[in-house]
Amino acid sequence: MDRVNDTKTALVTGANKGIGFAIAEGLGALGFTVAVGARDDVRRKDAVERLRVKGIDAFGVPLDVTSDDSVAQAAASIERLDVLVNNAGIGGPAPQDPTSIDLGTIRTVLDTNVLGVVRVTNALLPVLRRAASPRIVNVSSNMGSLALRTGPIMAAYAPSKSMLNSITVQYARAFEGTNVVINACCPGYVATDFTGHASTRTPEQGAAIAIRLATLPDDGPRGGFFDDDGVIPW
Repeated sequence: MDRVNDTKTALVTGANKGIGFAIAEGLGALGFTVAVGARDDVRRKDAVERLRVKGIDAFGVPLDVTSDDSVAQAAASIERLDVLVNNAGIGGPAPQDPTSIDLGTIRTVLDTNVLGVVRVTNALLPVLRRAASPRIVNVSSNMGSLALRTGPIMAAYAPSKSMLNSITVQYARAFEGTNVVINACCPGYVATDFTGHASTRTPEQGAAIAIRLATLPDDGPRGGFFDDDGVIPW
């Protein structure tokens, strides 16, 4: 797909709704061409149309982050990429008491929240590395902070975010000396389908930190974990 040469392109996974859509909308408002990554054909098409109505240059990318074939096909369809936002994630079924949780639940959550991020990132690195200032943002949660221990007990979801934070640091170490900047962020407790809309915090508010990290200057932080207030303790 040919894009305008001087227009940066951002791919947001899980961008058909909630925080992912708000991130796509925010980057589009800044002038990015936005690739809407989503596995559901109908929701993906609807999201693209809603962005276009707002004057944003957007196109859809069929993408199931748990599928090697889907990710490979998505990577092959993108000719330019300046920003990758790994937003797609799942909470997994509740309850998640560590003393009784089904191991399959942990595997399923890790496959999306951690392995999916690695799968997508590595597939897109070749095209990202061609960008002048490539940025990668991993959408995490402060529930993954070993210091804060926030939220309810969720023995699949919370550890998946801890591991996502850790893998973000490993990528940052691997990218040392390159122009690839990677960080993780927590959007906060946002009113989305994920939370049952049990919050007054909007998706747009939650998206702000991801957008900020996606547009960092070349000398910006690397391998960090941030929310609206700054650095989150590991």
